[in-house]
Amino acid sequence: MRVPLSWLREYVDLPATETGRDVQAKLVGVGLEVETVEQLGAGLKGPLVVGKVLTIEELEGFKKPIRFCTVDVGQANGTGEPQEIVCGARNFAVGDKVVVVLPGAVLPGDFAIAARKTYGKTSHGMICSTDELGMGDDGTHGIIVLPPEHEVGADAIELLELVDEVLDIAVTPDRGYCLSMRGIARETAIAYGLPLRDPALLDVPAPNAFGYSVQVFDPLACDRFTARTVTGLSPEARSPIWLQRRLQKAGMRPISLAVDVTNYVMLELGQPLHAYDRSLVQGAIGVRRAQQGEKLKTLDGTERTLDAEDLVITDERGPIGLAGVMGGANTEIADHEEGAGTTDVVVEAAHFDALTIGRTARRHKLSSEAAKRFERGVDPQATSAAAQRVVDLLVLLAGGTAEQGVTEVIAPGAPRTITIPADHPDKVAGVAYGRETVVRRLQQVGCDVYGQDDLTVTVPSWRPDLTDPNDLAEEVIRLEGYENLPSTLPKPPAGRGLTERQRTHRRVGRALAGAGYVEALNYPFVGEAALDQLGLDEDDPARRVVTLVNPLSDEEPALRTTLLPGLLSALRRNDGRGSHDLALFETGLVFLPQGDLRVATRLPVDRRPTDEEIATLTAALPHQPRHAAVVLAGAREQSGWWG
Repeated sequence: MRVPLSWLREYVDLPATETGRDVQAKLVGVGLEVETVEQLGAGLKGPLVVGKVLTIEELEGFKKPIRFCTVDVGQANGTGEPQEIVCGARNFAVGDKVVVVLPGAVLPGDFAIAARKTYGKTSHGMICSTDELGMGDDGTHGIIVLPPEHEVGADAIELLELVDEVLDIAVTPDRGYCLSMRGIARETAIAYGLPLRDPALLDVPAPNAFGYSVQVFDPLACDRFTARTVTGLSPEARSPIWLQRRLQKAGMRPISLAVDVTNYVMLELGQPLHAYDRSLVQGAIGVRRAQQGEKLKTLDGTERTLDAEDLVITDERGPIGLAGVMGGANTEIADHEEGAGTTDVVVEAAHFDALTIGRTARRHKLSSEAAKRFERGVDPQATSAAAQRVVDLLVLLAGGTAEQGVTEVIAPGAPRTITIPADHPDKVAGVAYGRETVVRRLQQVGCDVYGQDDLTVTVPSWRPDLTDPNDLAEEVIRLEGYENLPSTLPKPPAGRGLTERQRTHRRVGRALAGAGYVEALNYPFVGEAALDQLGLDEDDPARRVVTLVNPLSDEEPALRTTLLPGLLSALRRNDGRGSHDLALFETGLVFLPQGDLRVATRLPVDRRPTDEEIATLTAALPHQPRHAAVVLAGAREQSGWWG
C-alpha cells in the first residue's frame, strides 16, 4: 500500500514538521512494516510553469518528426515574450495548455535545463511529459495537456503536486484494513495520540423501494449489496488533476472519471467498488454461483471459463462480472472518444466472502486490487458509505444527478464478541499493563469494551482477524510497543540426563557409523509409486498408510510405514552422481495406523484442552515406533592394494 503523506494529513492533523521518516518510525512502532519512504520531486527546481501553445512549425528533413513551437508562459521568463521550444511529441496542438520547464530549472534525476541548439533551432526550455517529471504512469507517456482553465504562467510544481513523500507499506494478510487510507490513518492517529477524521462517517440515505433491482441468491457468499444510480453524467468530464495525482502516487493509472472515482474511494475506504454502464445492464442485477463452463469476458479482454465455485454478478443475459475480482467487458464504462460515452451509471458496493474471492482469484490467476482486499477481509459496514462517496464525487465532478432510489440487500448477522480476562494481556506479555491500559488500547483499535474483571469485547467490523483473546492481547502489546517488552530468560529445571530410549538411539547410530555406514536423513512422506517399486503385495500391511489432509506434495501424500523408500532414493541419487560404493543408514519414526483412521480434531486456543479432548486427539494418532534401516551398493572394500 502506497500512502502519500499529503493525503494522510487530511485525516490526521500531523505536526507540520513531521517528515515521512518520522511517520515511518511511528508506524513501525505499532507493528506496520514500512519498507521505504519515497521522496517525490527530490532535487526538483523551477521555474516549471503552465504554458499555452501559440504556434507549431513542422521541421522537415529529419529522421523523426520534429516541431518548433512558440509557447506563452506569461511573465515566468522575465520578458513576457513567447518561449521558443523544440519538441518531438505530437499529442498536443495549438491552443493547448502544457507544462513548460524553463532554462535554469532542474528536473528529477539532476537533469539541468539550459537553452541549447538542436535541429537547426535554439530550444529555450522543454515541454514536459509525465515521465520527465517522475509523475508515474498516466497511460499516455506523452506531453501533459492540462485543462484549459489553468492560468498561463502558474506554478506547475504546486499545481501537479510534484513534491511529496510516499510511504510504501507491506501489509500482512491479517491486516487487510491497512490496504486503505482509512486504515493507515487510524494506525497513525493511534501512534501519535491524535484524533482521526474517519472518511467513512457520511450521511447515507436510508434504503427504499425505488433503487435498482438486485437479487442475491447466495447470502453466505454475499451478505451485503448496495446499489446506487447516478444519471446525467457529462461524457466530456475528466478526472481533475488532484484526483489523478493521488491515484498515480498510490501506484494506480488514471483511466476515466467514473473508473478513477471508484478506484479513489477504494483506496480511501478500502471498499472495492464497480460502476456499470446502466444502458448496458439488462434487467435486475443478480449475485449467484456460476454454472460450470459458463463464459465471461472480463475487462482485461480475456474470455474466461467459469467454475461452479465462482461467484458472479449477472443480469438477464448471464454473467456481467466476476464478483470481487473484475467486471465484465459487456457493461464497461465507455470513454467519450469511443462514442457517445456513458451518462448513466449503476454503482455497486458489496461485501463478499473472503475465501470465495481468494479461491476465484487464484483459479483464474487474476490478482486484482479488489481481490487483494476482499481475500484479506473488507469492512462490511462500509458498503453504503463507499457508495455514497462515489455518488457525491460523480455529482461534483461530472455534473450528474443522484437518483433517490437506494438499494441495500443485507443478510442477518451480528457483531463478534470475545470475552477476555482484563489481565490476560499481562499474562501473555509478562508486563503489568493494568485494566485501564487494556481497555484504552482496545477502544483505540475500535472495540467496544464492557465489564470489570472479565471484559466483553465487541470487535469492530473492519477487523475480521480478531477472533480470540490472544488476538486482543496482541493488539494491546503492539500498541504499547514490542520494544518495551522485557527480555527474561526462562529458568529450566535441572536435567536428569538422557532417557533409555535416547541412549539406545545413540548407541545404534554410533555402532552403524563406526561400522562404516553414513547417516542419511529423509522426509517421512511417501507415495503409492514408491510402494509399487518395492514390489509389495496389495494386502501387505506396509501399504496401509496414514494420508495427510494437506500434504506438501500431491505425489507423496502419506506418511511412511518403512524407511526403505527414502534410503533407496538417496542411494539412487548418489549413484547417479558417481558414488557407486555406498553404505547408508537411517534411524527414524515410521507411522503405523491403529484401528479406523480419523481426522484429528482442532483444539481450542482460549483455554487448556480437557483430558477427554487430549485423549481423543491421542487416539487419532498412528503408532510411531523408531526403526533402523540400511542400504548398500557396490564394493564392500575398495579394489587394489589399499582395499
